Amino acid sequence: MSNLVIVESPAKAKTIQKYLGEDYEVIASMGHVRDLPKSKLGVDVDHDFSPVYVEIKGKEDLIKELKKKAKKSDTVYLATDPDREGEAISWHLAQMLGVDLSQQNRVTFNEITKTGIKYGMDHPRVIDAKLVDAQQARRILDRIVGYKISPFLWRKVRKGLSAGRVQSVAVRIIVDREKEIQAFKQQEYWSIDAKLTAKGHAKKPIAAKLYSIDGQKLELTAIPNEERAKEIIASLDQAEYLVGNVKKGVRRKSPAPPFITSTLQQEASRRLGYQSRRTMKVAQELYEGVELEDVGATGLITYMRTDSLRISTEAADQADAFILKTYGKEYLPSTRRVFKSKKNAQDAHEAIRPSDPSLTPDSIKKSLSAEQYKLYKLIWERFIASQMANALLDTVAVDINAANCVFKASGFTVKFDGFTVLYEESKEGDEENSTTLPPLAVGDKLNLKELAPNQHFTQPPARFTEASLIKTLEENGIGRPSTYAPTITTILARNYVEREGKALHPTALGEVTTQLMEEQFKKIVDVTFTAKMEQTLDKVEEGDVDYVGMLRDFYGDFVKTLEQAEKNMEGTRMKVPDEETDIVCELCGRNMVIKTGRFGKFLACPGFPECRNTKKIVKETGGLCPTCGGKVLAKKSKNGKNYFGCEHNPQCQFMTWDKPLEERCPKCGATLFQKTGRGALVHCLKEGCEYSRPVKSKASSGAEE
Repeated sequence: MSNLVIVESPAKAKTIQKYLGEDYEVIASMGHVRDLPKSKLGVDVDHDFSPVYVEIKGKEDLIKELKKKAKKSDTVYLATDPDREGEAISWHLAQMLGVDLSQQNRVTFNEITKTGIKYGMDHPRVIDAKLVDAQQARRILDRIVGYKISPFLWRKVRKGLSAGRVQSVAVRIIVDREKEIQAFKQQEYWSIDAKLTAKGHAKKPIAAKLYSIDGQKLELTAIPNEERAKEIIASLDQAEYLVGNVKKGVRRKSPAPPFITSTLQQEASRRLGYQSRRTMKVAQELYEGVELEDVGATGLITYMRTDSLRISTEAADQADAFILKTYGKEYLPSTRRVFKSKKNAQDAHEAIRPSDPSLTPDSIKKSLSAEQYKLYKLIWERFIASQMANALLDTVAVDINAANCVFKASGFTVKFDGFTVLYEESKEGDEENSTTLPPLAVGDKLNLKELAPNQHFTQPPARFTEASLIKTLEENGIGRPSTYAPTITTILARNYVEREGKALHPTALGEVTTQLMEEQFKKIVDVTFTAKMEQTLDKVEEGDVDYVGMLRDFYGDFVKTLEQAEKNMEGTRMKVPDEETDIVCELCGRNMVIKTGRFGKFLACPGFPECRNTKKIVKETGGLCPTCGGKVLAKKSKNGKNYFGCEHNPQCQFMTWDKPLEERCPKCGATLFQKTGRGALVHCLKEGCEYSRPVKSKASSGAEE
């Protein structure tokens, strides 16, 4: 008897083949095999929005092989990923290979382990038509929006642009934040901070902040300038500082739940500096299987596209056993934690967790790449910590009375570390330092050591990072776990948004395109409308909404909007403003501007067509070439990787992946470079000079890396 199992990727095929044995042949479809055509709409809008699918170009030989193997097999199992997209791929494969849709030949694996694969193979089912309808509904809707609006944008803004149901809203969110930042009016304010000591504790000052005057709590900007701050300080001259109230308590800190797709992307961004696309790529590798020493190909985590917080009883039992053995009984909560998923979560999968919690990160580190290890460690620690006991903090808050003013001081000490012994969730801008206060009682007199006014300025809202954008998209119900990473990738690739460090900000093109979309296609970039559409698509998946009817309702209104937009903008075109630089055109003396072409940004003379001067944008690093002494420039390879090279290339062929530093070599005076990753060090690349040191050590100048 011959059995054919079709999965999506070769890595997954290899892992599954190991567990199924000789009676099965496992082969990869390499993702989708059919899709809507690239050159035309591919949707018959006059006949119930029937999609016209074509074989994906370049997959002809693979499709022939799949058909040949399917014909020879007694049973064909469709084992693509366990989600909407995977269900659609299985449906397309069934259509192409002539597999009977009424047969129970669809299998899914929540984890690529012996247990997970056995369970999947023991529980085959028919292809879920509702899931397929939901995927088709999304694909057709996105195709209609993109195919109909994109040519309009080409004519009215610039060739090569695209619009999208989710991407256009994401850009609008970033543009709106930029408008808030631009409109922000900075306001000066002052705080008054005291340093005090208690009797017998002169070496341990208490930091206290002015909280109220004459019983009125101070708002953030209540002290508007230095003059007012000095008046308050003058009024406290000769004042006694007495402890007025001491409030002690115990604060419980609970662990964060195990990861779902969005929280994994956010935490990997904050803690590891990974972009969402990179996070999902590495997570896919961990899910599909990694070659472990003495074990072979093993899936290390459960499926990584999920918004459910559900955990299997078996996994929770394994976590409990590990915690009990490693940390002791007191580190287990009195009752097992159950985390509640959000309202619209799809509960088909568990949360993201290690497939086998007994495989600790350090025990398999040798078998993993550096990024696989870091991400697996993050997932493993988050899951184990989520099953651990609360941390307990002894807290104390003190009111300190001085004349007509009240100062406040607070502190905490860790009573029981609980889950924090292993892991604690990071938060942007969140810094909580453990501070202790000396024993204090009501009426205690404190000695004033320092009373200082401090100037501050109100801050505009922060630009979005990938982490905060994903959080905002999720909170507003825009997109689903599988769409966050590709959405961000698309808006960056289309040059609607740029990245500065971790911050995302709109380009002039992104702002102009969003303005046009807001004026002509208000609903498409409306957050509420898009969220409601997402809910409707979820109802298609649940079988509560007919997707053809939903598309019909959307399309009628959409066509009218498109026709009106054509009338509104007849004969007009929106100009994308150029970004002026201080680089002078050597041919005509004008300040050059930054333009964007097919291959990215470049400098151009604004005097075109009289002056056609163009240049590459050069990003200097401050470093000098160790080979010829020229400037070291930041460059990008063809596949988008950052590297550093000499300005005199190709005459001087110096290049390096290591980052040039401002610091000079103490041995020869050349630029020092920093190597990151495994074996990180600061070193000199000048021929004959072998100076190097570990990244964390101090240089001879006293500077610390």
